[in-house]
Amino acid sequence: MKYQNVCIESFGYALPPEIVTSEELERQLSPLYDRLGLVVGRLELMTGIRQRRFWHEGTLPSTAATDAARDALAKAHLSAEAMQCLIHCSVSRDFVEPATSTVVHRNLGCVPDCVNFDISNACLGMATGLLSIANRIELGQIQYGIVVSGENAGPLVRNTIAKMNADLSLTRKSIKDQFASLTIGSCATAIVLCHRSLSQTGRRLLAAAEVADTTANQL
Repeated sequence: MKYQNVCIESFGYALPPEIVTSEELERQLSPLYDRLGLVVGRLELMTGIRQRRFWHEGTLPSTAATDAARDALAKAHLSAEAMQCLIHCSVSRDFVEPATSTVVHRNLGCVPDCVNFDISNACLGMATGLLSIANRIELGQIQYGIVVSGENAGPLVRNTIAKMNADLSLTRKSIKDQFASLTIGSCATAIVLCHRSLSQTGRRLLAAAEVADTTANQL
């Protein structure tokens, strides 16, 4: 797909306040590490990840996404009332139903005519949402749109640690399957797009191509 009329106006983000090192996570795994005779430091050695960030416990994905959206809107010198489409694209959600986008829509004070919905596409959610907004702009359906996400990895990491410590069947070999869940961090981001004729930046989205290889989805 080639675009003639789509511009990316701004990028916004919000960073969680809690910094958690890989070493700290391994210290929490001391029951497992002691049983298997493992040395702290292997997680960072295997992944290259020294630290990640988490929100304070109880923070909702919508709250984080709202903060990122406000940052993006401020950078674009636009109000939430100008947005005509809002898409929430996180893996993390406040609840299954209604869409978490409805909470962000309310928090920002978007107008009733601003269509909103969730997109779920794992790590590709923001890219999928961005293209969905871009297509609407290119088709002339809207002039402004915003894509948001607010990932909350804290519960996944905490639950993984508890499960690993409790699972006495784990071995030096089998624990490697669990390590991917310990690499996840939290963050929130937002992207504002608009019609080329209204852009203050002239930062055009030129084209996009999509392909899929789903042969390994069972992993």
